[in-house]
Amino acid sequence: MSSRRLPLDELATSGRSMRLHSGMIARVKDAQIRAATKTALFLQHVGDATTVIFEELGVQHGSARIDLAVVNGELQGFELKSDRDTLSRLPEQAEAFGRVFDRVTLVVGERLLRRAVEVVPDWWGIRVARMEGADLAFSDLRLAFNNPTPDATSIARLLWRDEALNLLDKCGSATGVRSKGRTEIYSRVCEKVSLDDLRYWVRRCLRQRRDWRSVATRLSCGG
Repeated sequence: MSSRRLPLDELATSGRSMRLHSGMIARVKDAQIRAATKTALFLQHVGDATTVIFEELGVQHGSARIDLAVVNGELQGFELKSDRDTLSRLPEQAEAFGRVFDRVTLVVGERLLRRAVEVVPDWWGIRVARMEGADLAFSDLRLAFNNPTPDATSIARLLWRDEALNLLDKCGSATGVRSKGRTEIYSRVCEKVSLDDLRYWVRRCLRQRRDWRSVATRLSCGG
């Protein structure tokens, strides 16, 4: 991309931390970790018209929601756990997100770090958030890798009904399912469309939902 990026992915090897002012508080709060992560992502992708950032993106028809999702040439998720959170829902979330996202990063406070490492899959990235004086510092314990086991049906469920039918129209496979429910439509999509093409279509549809309430920001050319 031509836009300027914050060196988030270099933290693990460079040993540097990114600091965002957050106040003199020993433990990282929910609002702090969310605001800092959003700011970092916005700065990383500023000026890139192909990137959209969502808050609370629902998967599996809304049964699970990831805190932040970045949609461009991939679908990347960021799940946030502050020092004041618990990890009671994380195993269920990890399973749901692992069916959909190309890469996932857990952003977690130090208090929950040891347990979190045991819970999330090996391909997830882990970014540690800690207070250093008046600043919130991030450092990467490990970087996210590509999802080894995406699930086509779960990815298809990110599509609205009309979006799925439009995809079937494009490949000449919509006959017989136009009046059917979503389950039958998604099944036809998975039968007729390759996983790579499905992923591409899902990303395209998400980026085009210009009036969708879940959009956190749409980054325009020039910032």
